[in-house]
Amino acid sequence: MHDVTSAYGLWGYALVNAAVFIIFAFSFAKPKTARDWRSFGAFSAFLVALFAEMYGFPLTIYMLSGWLQSRFPGVDWFSHDAGHLLEMMFGWKTNPHFGPFHVLSYALIGAGFWLTAAAWRSLYDAQRTGQLATAGAYASMRHPQYVGFVLVLLGFLIQWPTLLTLAMFPMLVVMYVRLSRSEEREALAQFGDAYREYMHRVPAFVPRWAALTGHPAAPV
Repeated sequence: MHDVTSAYGLWGYALVNAAVFIIFAFSFAKPKTARDWRSFGAFSAFLVALFAEMYGFPLTIYMLSGWLQSRFPGVDWFSHDAGHLLEMMFGWKTNPHFGPFHVLSYALIGAGFWLTAAAWRSLYDAQRTGQLATAGAYASMRHPQYVGFVLVLLGFLIQWPTLLTLAMFPMLVVMYVRLSRSEEREALAQFGDAYREYMHRVPAFVPRWAALTGHPAAPV
């Protein structure tokens, strides 16, 4: 038997961590419309599921314990550090909090929150004047806030993968793509040719290399 009370069952930690990150994300995203709240609600559900396994009940570890123990017999899979599955499975001989996957996850989470905040500032300035948002992050991609959310979710998924969040992640990506398409239909109805030109010039989700490097694309 494994005593997991010291590593898990910490529902207070799960609640506090989920609340902190949800409030932090709210301060960046500032949802206003029903669509904004739907997007933010799905993002929050992912975080709740993540921290419930990270500190509450390690469902993924229990379900995969037989396979994990047979493939990686030297790991105590019911210790808290073992929840960093990628670090454990690749056998990095270091504290998992300083392993390469954990560092990558922090970079993605930080980039996602930064992008969401930068996008909101540009969008807010444009909405105040009733104009199309094309400055700041919107100069490189048409939906930077959704890209920011996906980066944050991907960062957490790399840091602490679980079966539930692995299942939720692609569904959330599809949801954000559909929400972006709905937004674009509304923008076309409101701004017409101006938005069509913007769509032609700026990618939806992945910036062009020229935009990232600051070098204008060569004329066609």
